[in-house]
Amino acid sequence: MYRRSRLTHVRFLRRESETSADDAAQADIDEAAEAEAARVATHTPGKGRPTPKRREAQNKSRGPAPPPPRTQREAAKLAKANRGSRDERRAASADRRARMMAGDDRVLMPRDRGPARAFVRDVVDSRRHLMGLFMPLAALVFVSVLVPIPRVQSYLSLLCLLLLAAMVIEGTLLGRQVNAKVRERFPDTKTGFGLGWYAFTRASQIRKLRIPKPRVTYGENP
Repeated sequence: MYRRSRLTHVRFLRRESETSADDAAQADIDEAAEAEAARVATHTPGKGRPTPKRREAQNKSRGPAPPPPRTQREAAKLAKANRGSRDERRAASADRRARMMAGDDRVLMPRDRGPARAFVRDVVDSRRHLMGLFMPLAALVFVSVLVPIPRVQSYLSLLCLLLLAAMVIEGTLLGRQVNAKVRERFPDTKTGFGLGWYAFTRASQIRKLRIPKPRVTYGENP
């Protein structure tokens, strides 16, 4: 009797342990299935090819490059299309000229760029120069050639020679003065004949026609 009850108890414990193991295995299977389902739901499938570079994508979006022009007429049409409309060109030209007259280095010619050249322009524009009569002098020489009176021609020619000599002397003195001031104000700037010639050409122009526009008035100390 005692042995039978003991066997029954052992069988019951064995069944209970087997049931617990089965439940644990089923729980592990369920957890693995849930993890696999979550991974599949959040996984983005690959494209099966490498990601193209930015330049390749831009070239593909733009399409193939147009063929080059084969004739001069086609080249002219292409250049005209790239320039834009006439109103746009006029607006851009007016804006560029306004910035140039204001002394913007980004649109000035290379010979006019830099703080040293701006200082030279201020020095020249702050005083009156005999060299400012250079263009009227050229007109006077032309008139002296057209006048049929020999005595008048001789007087005009002599006057033109005297004025030209005075302009040369004034330009030489101005070039030396400008170089000395630039060396004092901008020690690292290269000076010499080029800077003096720049001052000479600036002074020989009519004040209203100078580019950039003068920033100082007569008598002002730059």
